[in-house]
Amino acid sequence: MKTSRRTFLQRSTLASAVLATGASLPTSLSAGDAFIRPGNPRLRLGLAGYSFRKYFLWSKGKPQKPEDPSRSMDMFKFIDFCADHNCQGAELTAYFIPPDAGKDYYNRLKYHAFVRGLSISGTAIGNDFSLPKGPKLDYQIEGAKHGLDQAAAMGAPHVRFFAGTGNGFAQGRDRVKNAIESLKICCDYAGEKGIFIGVENHGNITPELLLEIIGKVDSPWIGINLDTGNFISDTPYEDLEQCALHTVNVQVKVKMKAPDGKKYPADLDRIADILKRANYQGFVVLEFEENNPFKEVPTWLNKLDTALNS
Repeated sequence: MKTSRRTFLQRSTLASAVLATGASLPTSLSAGDAFIRPGNPRLRLGLAGYSFRKYFLWSKGKPQKPEDPSRSMDMFKFIDFCADHNCQGAELTAYFIPPDAGKDYYNRLKYHAFVRGLSISGTAIGNDFSLPKGPKLDYQIEGAKHGLDQAAAMGAPHVRFFAGTGNGFAQGRDRVKNAIESLKICCDYAGEKGIFIGVENHGNITPELLLEIIGKVDSPWIGINLDTGNFISDTPYEDLEQCALHTVNVQVKVKMKAPDGKKYPADLDRIADILKRANYQGFVVLEFEENNPFKEVPTWLNKLDTALNS
């Protein structure tokens, strides 16, 4: 018998004890259960492989010519970069893993990360569950399961998922139901492997819809992959705060985007404060989407580290 997330938390005497202390929770949360974490915030610095997306030799199963061949990147070099720049975790984005990767490849990744004193914080896949029922949605589910198999092989405890897109969900409530059913299937599969699914606020999805989806999936193995640059609204920090208690992984972008499409600098101190007040404990991963990552990423890692530890 599957254990629901609600039952999982109800059975936790630790969660009950924390709640009994009177710690306040945002009253705006209306779906799903927050993660109740004892102790103090623990914000662990990480870096996403996606930051070097133009330099990997492979992208989504196809060979890719790096933007600068002299600085070509693979997952082993990426792990070295993370270790050399004082990261605690490396997010190994699945897009850039060679299509023929097998057990030996993943064991070598685990070995290399371990000897460099680095945790593999997770991986990330691209999927769309906001589709009508049929072969295309079935294909997306099977692809997502493959991503979970990859995570298990590399020892990653978390996989970034997408639920779908705002445009897809705008086609009708049946699309939302399809995404919930698809995520339930994937959560059952993930739970058997002890892997968390973090659903990203991707595709112009509102915090209310994201929380509804998480709540209705109702699994202890699902939470939010909170991307700080993905709420394109007039109140992005309030949106982040609304989701913070449900977060299992954080991806930080250095720019925010306004509804008119204009970008502006992210307030890293404010982001860190939101996570601390939510008592978040886990990885805070820089996902750099601007140019010149070899030059700029070290600077932004230092800035993010300062914000997390101030």
